[in-house]
Amino acid sequence: MNPWIEKKTIIITCPKGIVPWLAEEVIALGFPVRAEGEAAVETEGTLADTMRLCLHVRTGHRVLYLLSAFKAENPEGLYAGLRKIPWEGLLHERGEHAYLCVTSTAETPTINDGRFVNLKAKDAIVDRLAERCGGIRPDSGPERDRAVVHIYWKGKDVFVYLDASGEPLSRRGYRKIPLAAPMQETLAAAIILATGWNGGKSFVNPMCGSGTIAIEAALLAAGRAPGLLRSNYGFAHWKGFDTAVWRTMRASAHGEKKEAAARIVATDINPNAVAAARQNARTAGVENLIEFAVCPFAETPVPKRGGVVVLNPPYGERTGEVSILIGLYREIGDFFKQKCGGYRGYIFTGNMALGKQVGLRTKRRIIFYNSGIECRLLKYDIYEGTRRKEAGRSSE
Repeated sequence: MNPWIEKKTIIITCPKGIVPWLAEEVIALGFPVRAEGEAAVETEGTLADTMRLCLHVRTGHRVLYLLSAFKAENPEGLYAGLRKIPWEGLLHERGEHAYLCVTSTAETPTINDGRFVNLKAKDAIVDRLAERCGGIRPDSGPERDRAVVHIYWKGKDVFVYLDASGEPLSRRGYRKIPLAAPMQETLAAAIILATGWNGGKSFVNPMCGSGTIAIEAALLAAGRAPGLLRSNYGFAHWKGFDTAVWRTMRASAHGEKKEAAARIVATDINPNAVAAARQNARTAGVENLIEFAVCPFAETPVPKRGGVVVLNPPYGERTGEVSILIGLYREIGDFFKQKCGGYRGYIFTGNMALGKQVGLRTKRRIIFYNSGIECRLLKYDIYEGTRRKEAGRSSE
C-alpha cells in the first residue's frame, strides 16, 4: 500500500452551498468531478495529488484521501478492521512527526458519541504500531497540526481517510486580527467566485470589516494560490512525504502569479476595522493591491467603468436589531442607485426581509450558509442613467 502513487477516491469538503464553485475549481485544476454531495466534491488521485489541491483550492475545507473501506457492525468490528491496515508504513512512530489525531463522523446505531469512535480508532492504530514497531507508539490528541486520520462510519460501512489538509484550509494564516464574527475565508472566496468577477474590472467592498472579502479578491486577481500562505499541512507528516517535490510545487505556484489590473477598494466606518484589514492584507502579501479608506459606506470611492460591489451588512441576529437595520438596507439601495451605475451589486445577508428593503429588483438569489445560518447572496444589475441594459458589456 503506497498512497503516494496509488490513485484512490479523494473527498474535498466545504460548507453547504459552496459545492458548485468547489467543483469548478477541481475541474480547473485538471481533476475529474466524480460526484457532488451537499457539502463535498468527490474526485480521484494520489496522496501526492492532494498536495496540489491543498495548495490551490480556495473554497474547500478538508482534503481527504480514501485509504481503506470495510464493514463493521459494532466498535469491536471497527477496531478489528483498523488493526488490519499497515499503519507502520504510513505513520511515524518516533521523532517530530510521531503524533496522531483521529476525527470522525458516525451515523450508526451502535454509537451515540463520536468521541468514542475517535478513541476506539486511535487505540486500534497505535496498538498496531506498537505491535509492529517494538512497543513504540506515537503520541495522540485533538490537535490537527500533524498526521490526521478521519473515520466516516455510516450504518455498517466504514471509510478510513488520510486528512491531507490537517488544519482546515480556511485557515489561510493571514487573519491575525479577526475582529468580531469574521467571515470564513472559504465563504468569502466562494462569494467572489459566485459574482463571476475575475480581476478585469474594479472590485468594491464597503463595510469591509477585517478585510476577508477584499483580501480573497486580491489573492484571486493576482493569481496567488491561497495555500502558499501556510507552511504546514497534514500530508507533510505521513511517511513517504517528499520535501523536494513539495518545494518544487510551491515554487511553481509562486511562478503563476500575475499582475493585478483591477482596482480593489475596501472601506469601513470603523478605523479599527480598517487598521485590522490593512494588517491582515499585509500578512497576506496583498496590501499594495487594496485601496483602504475610513468612511461611511455611502461615501466609498467607486471607480468609473463598472465592476462588482459587494456588501456584507449586519442582518439582525439579535432581537430588536432588525427594525434598526431597515434604514441601513434602504441606504444601501440608495448607494447602489446613486454611486454604482454600471456595476453589478451584491448583498450577502441572512435576513431576506431586510433584503427586500433595498428597493431594487434582485436578478438572482444564491443560497449560502454562514455558521449554520442560511443566507442569500443577492445580485442587482445597476444601470447608468436608465434601466436600459448596456450593450456589449465586456467580460470581467
